[in-house]
Amino acid sequence: MRRAIPLSLASAAIVAALALVGCSEADAGESSTGAVSAEATSQGALAATNPDGAVTLDGGWAKAADGMSGVFGTLHNAGDTDLTLVSATSSVADIVELHESITSGSSTTMREVEGGFSVPAGGSFELAPGGNHIMLMELQAPLLAGDEVPVTLTFDDGSTLDATVLAKDFGGAQENYAGDADAHETEH
Repeated sequence: MRRAIPLSLASAAIVAALALVGCSEADAGESSTGAVSAEATSQGALAATNPDGAVTLDGGWAKAADGMSGVFGTLHNAGDTDLTLVSATSSVADIVELHESITSGSSTTMREVEGGFSVPAGGSFELAPGGNHIMLMELQAPLLAGDEVPVTLTFDDGSTLDATVLAKDFGGAQENYAGDADAHETEH
């Protein structure tokens, strides 16, 4: 009879451990406030969903850089109403703007976009190097590969999407700034 007791205790311990593992996996994608669900993708980037589930940012990432960087990924709108991304903020940068890239000859010039980025109902909008993107300027510290970069996107209906994207090394998309007296080149 003494052997049955340790076996029963061992079985109970295994069941309890499995129950705890199951609970922790179910909660892994939830934030402490329930505001955003974010999960890592196979690229090391993060995906985020706003609270009502209408807008997601998939494959989100930022360029590892010093001084300024860009945020990229694909916005998906699962809702039945067109939305416009009108602004963004981030605690890692003093200035955050929505930028478009204009190609002229062999150079690309970036400038702040007027009116935001339209994300059609049931559609998507790509934020890409050398194209439309979220510009992080006056970074408070260099972004290193692997750093988590918080960003809040605000849409024309007042909804927001809080996301965390990962910084990664990227060597492409050389662009100039419109109206920049030095017309300096930047990579982001």
